[in-house]
Amino acid sequence: MTTRTLSHVRGADAPPLLEQTIGAVFDATVARSPEDIALIVRHQDVRWTWRTLQRHVDSVAAGLLERGLQPGDRVGIWAPNCAEWAIVQFATAKAGLVLVTINPAYLAAELEYALNKVGCAALITAPSHKGSDYLAILRDLSVARLPGLRLLVTTGEERHEGFVPFAELASDVPLNPGVDIRPDDPVNIQFTSGTTGFPKGATLSHRNILNNGYLVGRQIGLSPVDRVCIPVPLYHCFGMVIGNLACLVHGATMVYPADSFDPLAVLKAVEHERCTALYGVPTMFIALLRHPEFDLFDLSSLRTGIMAGAPCPISVMREVIDRMHMAGVTIAYGMTETSPVSFQSDMDDPLELRVSTVGRIQPHLEVKLVDTEGATVMRGEPGELCTRGYSVMLGYWDDTAKTAEAIDADGWLHTGDLATIDDAGYCRIVGRIKDMVIRGGENIYPREVEEFLLTHPDIIDAQVVGVADAKYGEELCAWIIVRADASQNEQAVRDWCRARIAHFKVPRYVRIVQEFPMTVTGKVQKFAIRDAMDAILKSSCPAN
Repeated sequence: MTTRTLSHVRGADAPPLLEQTIGAVFDATVARSPEDIALIVRHQDVRWTWRTLQRHVDSVAAGLLERGLQPGDRVGIWAPNCAEWAIVQFATAKAGLVLVTINPAYLAAELEYALNKVGCAALITAPSHKGSDYLAILRDLSVARLPGLRLLVTTGEERHEGFVPFAELASDVPLNPGVDIRPDDPVNIQFTSGTTGFPKGATLSHRNILNNGYLVGRQIGLSPVDRVCIPVPLYHCFGMVIGNLACLVHGATMVYPADSFDPLAVLKAVEHERCTALYGVPTMFIALLRHPEFDLFDLSSLRTGIMAGAPCPISVMREVIDRMHMAGVTIAYGMTETSPVSFQSDMDDPLELRVSTVGRIQPHLEVKLVDTEGATVMRGEPGELCTRGYSVMLGYWDDTAKTAEAIDADGWLHTGDLATIDDAGYCRIVGRIKDMVIRGGENIYPREVEEFLLTHPDIIDAQVVGVADAKYGEELCAWIIVRADASQNEQAVRDWCRARIAHFKVPRYVRIVQEFPMTVTGKVQKFAIRDAMDAILKSSCPAN
């Protein structure tokens, strides 16, 4: 009789976890390789050694403390990828401050909520980005609406009334080494959308994210000879943990090709800087491969990289390996609340496994798949993926109820993802318990967008679903019911959204309807909306 195995896997116990702070590891890397190149920021013409980066980091850390910030205070950063971002990430960690990463696509309401939710004492902001005037937004919010904010800093050297230029933040006074910082102290808060419509602040410790960067980087063999091209945003764990911290621990070079994703800038950076690793979500790799100038670039320096955020079509993976020389590209899976990676493929895993699974469990972690009653399911059966171990967040900032919903009494983080695990330990993500939509690597919860739409004076009700999209994996679709006397049309609703919420939350498809498909008990049938939209989109774009 064959014994069936439960879907419960544990990672290896080696190598040992790092029981250090980010600052201690930073200084150790500088001591080992002071003259190696640490950071290249092509759009700012920055090329710093580890020793030079350390000088910037320590002076800004000291400057923040000189201006009255105390260990444990929260410092927000609202900026695209830039040298200042890296400095602030490491400086706040060394000063015992908690970095609050804010999506550059946020507009006024989202920014106000985030800053007040965690009580930011300082905000470091770019003056503007992609048509958003950050300084005007902050001035409009006014001091009264941001009561805890005591210090405003702008990136760059230009002076703006009411803001300290970043160049003046640096202090000549040596950083006090006596700041008491422990590995389990919080170091980062990242906002994740919630089904209640309000973002939650996932609070991560030095131990959480430092070890995740270390182990994920180890999986792709990072070392001081590597240069990692990081076109993914730094406000995400993908950029700041898998990117910056993995490079820090292993002494590799961080390369930022542009302030935000630009396929031509990435191709130029890989060729000119001889990058050995490249990160991205599948849509980024598709954009690179389809760029009209792709064949003009020499990408032969690449050997590995990480693809995450959405499933990758096998045809795209083949092209990445064959045309981009990334034979060792790996797939990673995780979520912000787990720092982020729980599963990752190996560089030598067969191609089929690298596109159909998210690999096997990372070291020092434990995962089980459970049914609706909490019982662990058998191998091959779908169940909710639950994670336990060093990577699980400290909790949601100032939200014990939501923390208790996410992390049970035994320390299991319930992801809401449905998955299967096969007999060899490979994990497949098969769906989502909650209706989260993944658009080009951005996680969007329909409930949040629905509640936002209901603030429109002419909208009575709204239902949001994800529909399949060849470019982004999924796109948002909103069915709305408007007041009888309203003169709204679908484009006007999109335009209204575009001026008020982050671009990736704006529904691509809007349909004004008289009613929603309902069950006999009065519940909206979202699957019926999704099916109807799929049929409409297919009929409007017939196959050639």
